[in-house]
Amino acid sequence: MSLSQSRFRLTATLFYFLPLLGVGQDYSPPRTEHGDPDLQGIWQALNTAVWDIQDHPATLGIPAGQGVVIDGEIPYQTWAAEQREENYKNRLTADPEASCKMVGVPRITYMPYPFQIFQTPDQIVFLYEYVHSIRNIFMNNAHPEGPIQWWLGDSRGYWEGDSLVVDVVHFTDQTWFDRSGNFHSESLHVVERYTRTGPNHMLYEVTIEDPEVFTEPWKMSMPLYRRQEENSRILEYECYAYSGNEN
Repeated sequence: MSLSQSRFRLTATLFYFLPLLGVGQDYSPPRTEHGDPDLQGIWQALNTAVWDIQDHPATLGIPAGQGVVIDGEIPYQTWAAEQREENYKNRLTADPEASCKMVGVPRITYMPYPFQIFQTPDQIVFLYEYVHSIRNIFMNNAHPEGPIQWWLGDSRGYWEGDSLVVDVVHFTDQTWFDRSGNFHSESLHVVERYTRTGPNHMLYEVTIEDPEVFTEPWKMSMPLYRRQEENSRILEYECYAYSGNEN
């Protein structure tokens, strides 16, 4: 069975079962005491986007995976497509994750570690297990003037219906989208949407814009899942840089 056939079968199965689980666009999320949709909890992506955000076969140490890029293709400029190939060749050492740097937005969302969301009316905080990263989303307020270069960018949020929309700018160019070399410049502009679709599900949608690297904006989409273990919590993750030498 081809990858496209497998994707079709999986999609058809999901469309059948999601209504039975009470998951969908008509879901009415619980509210905080201030009346906002309640996104609090410990969440995690369960996919292979950390290895490659596009469709990819299994290779040594890498599971096969279906991509999270809408329509499958990333619209690189010609020079950038060549740079992506160079990044891929050198990925074991060139990937910022290999030297324990912060991995940036949106990649930190689909790292294979959970993250926790806390809410107040004026600020939403994301606490990530990966290298103790903390991200502050300031609500209904403007970005500071740049240029500024931050590993996780500067996040400003607002509510659009039941969706949390987060506008992120002021990036460094030192992060990648995945372990396969997909990259961006410091002109990256990310718009995220977090929408509860069920008691233990959330839809994560991302629009990527970077006129220095891509010919047009493009999007990613994936579900996030609430961790269900008893006494679930964010644990400590200590990263050790890959040296390329084993003794």
